[in-house]
Amino acid sequence: MTPYFKILGIAALMASCTSSTNEMALLPVKAKTDSAKADTTIKEEENFEFTSEQFADLRILRYHVKDFDKIPLKIKTQLYYLYQAALSGRDIVYDQNFKHNLTIRKTLEAIVAGYKGNAEDEQYKQFLVYAKRVWFSNGIHHHYSMDKFVPECSPEFFNDLILKDDSNLLPLSAGQNRKQFAESISKIIFDPSIAPKKVSLDSKNDLIKSSSVNFYEGVTQKEVSDFYAAQIDKNSKSNPSYGLNSKVVKENGKLVEKKWMVGGMYTQSIEKIVYWLEKAVTVAENDKQKDALEKLIKFYKSGDLKDFDAYNIAWVKDTESSVDVVNGFIEVYEDPLGKKGSFESVVSVRDFEASKRIAAIGAQAQWFEDNSPILPQHKKKNVTGISAKVINAVVESGDAAPSTPIGINLPNNEWIRESHGSKSVNLGNIVEAYDQAAGGSVVNEFYYNTEIKNRVTECASLGDKLHTDMHEVIGHASGQTEAGVPSSSETLKNYANSLEEGRADLVALYYLMDKKLIELGVMPSLDYGKASYDEYITKGLIVQLARIKPGKDLEEAHMRNRMMVSAWVYEKGKKDNVIEKKNENGKTYFVINDYEKLRVLFGDLLREIQRIKSQGDFKAGQALIENYGVKVDKALHKEVLERYASLKMAPYQGFIQPKLVPVMEGDKIIDVKIEYPKNFVEQMLEYGKTYGFLPAYN
Repeated sequence: MTPYFKILGIAALMASCTSSTNEMALLPVKAKTDSAKADTTIKEEENFEFTSEQFADLRILRYHVKDFDKIPLKIKTQLYYLYQAALSGRDIVYDQNFKHNLTIRKTLEAIVAGYKGNAEDEQYKQFLVYAKRVWFSNGIHHHYSMDKFVPECSPEFFNDLILKDDSNLLPLSAGQNRKQFAESISKIIFDPSIAPKKVSLDSKNDLIKSSSVNFYEGVTQKEVSDFYAAQIDKNSKSNPSYGLNSKVVKENGKLVEKKWMVGGMYTQSIEKIVYWLEKAVTVAENDKQKDALEKLIKFYKSGDLKDFDAYNIAWVKDTESSVDVVNGFIEVYEDPLGKKGSFESVVSVRDFEASKRIAAIGAQAQWFEDNSPILPQHKKKNVTGISAKVINAVVESGDAAPSTPIGINLPNNEWIRESHGSKSVNLGNIVEAYDQAAGGSVVNEFYYNTEIKNRVTECASLGDKLHTDMHEVIGHASGQTEAGVPSSSETLKNYANSLEEGRADLVALYYLMDKKLIELGVMPSLDYGKASYDEYITKGLIVQLARIKPGKDLEEAHMRNRMMVSAWVYEKGKKDNVIEKKNENGKTYFVINDYEKLRVLFGDLLREIQRIKSQGDFKAGQALIENYGVKVDKALHKEVLERYASLKMAPYQGFIQPKLVPVMEGDKIIDVKIEYPKNFVEQMLEYGKTYGFLPAYN
């Protein structure tokens, strides 16, 4: 279960938790909302450029931090220290994604920084697109499809770039000459049979052997599963997330963990993270924030997951601070077994005005739980410690950048959530950037008629925000497992992430057609719920198919989730024609005829998925995903690819990060300025030079 929410939506429909349903790039539309509808927009910099460039299937955006200059110096100083801590861990996620990634990235950086040839040469432009794709995906595998991508330039041209490079920055091994290095790295990059898939969820194969992530080496799926199963205390309700912060290898015939900690694996980066976190402690806003940061530092030094749990408990308690930070090994989507946490950091400052909407929902968490359609025995009698707010991201790194979540709900450890609560956030300025950079062409192409198009255009932006709020604040925090049932990562295994995201999506969908949101003053009418239903079904059954290659099944957890939910309710509602499949002029549409009956179906599926989670019913969970969330209609897929290609739009988006610059007076920070870089390549080269702490191999 990982409640992190990346995006798949129109004005923002997801990761993680990606609420996993709002992937902004797929259905961009700029909603026409006004202040009365609680849609805040950036007005202070009307000329701010939200779009930077587009290449391959990617678009690079920028986001703005509202009123940064008005933040008190102490707060800005802490943001600067946390900004440095975030970027200090950037190398880690590259190495986690694939053991050769850092070697490849350092090679690309050396070539691009030192290139003196013709920048307009077609082969060089193809090479540069490859370099930018690697930077965007934190490695040589697509950040979403998980497939390996290769340069469109020739291997001969690539090798020639290496041989002509005179920067002395190439990561050659001891005794290796440039020709040997070029031959070695070119084979890794260009041979499609080497590491073809970063994360494989094909249950017919050994998931470790068929995945290229650098979390395991020389071990099998069964060995790892048995290794961690033996560590679980079945009589305890407070087991740590075993395996979260380590690589598993075999030494002398036994499985051992190489811990990610000070003095262990990745120590060069982690020591820098700790250095900046310790400076952040000196300017903590309050005792609770200081306590959380100190416990995080202790975890990095000890590598003990019980210390990580202690940090998470302290972090949940800090609800008053204006500054917040996620820093650590958090989401487990990159691990086919759902155990290893990818490094990420999100540094943010609270948007107090925008937080009123999400806080109003969080305050009613018990009402939503009590009125949920799930079985009574799976409802929490006392929903504990949910805090909710809208934040403005200041910097994101690791697994959270350049592709970013739009909502976060943490911690992921289920017993902490049940006993101590959770914190949910909506990344307001990220959502705003998607809105500002959007256009309406996807709506015109994939929605059936003028009535639906107008409703989506008018209501999508707020509807998506509410979907994210409900997914994170209510969805992930709802429900409980039955006594004696282990965590879903143990019971539901490789299906756990998709099922959890589906569960949280369904909570949001069920309540988006509830008048309770109108009573709370967060939604003007049920038209916003209808627009969200229109979006979800259209994206789940049609538009998201633009993200995968012909002949491929769905493997990414959030795509499986959306397809599973949409296909299930479509099938179950056929008798009553709840959702109708229409074909006009060679174009397919899925049109909702009865929104109330669809809501009932969403509730029915929510009840079943909660039962599956609460009882650890692997076979039922497997059947849901495999039967409804994996297979793709090839004819429909071909049609969608052709329709989407005609729009000339990139289906994926990510961000250049703002830059914090301290103003010094001797050794003292007297101010912190914020800059908004415009050039993606320049930022990547600067990051590699400034924060490239890890060696090529670790």
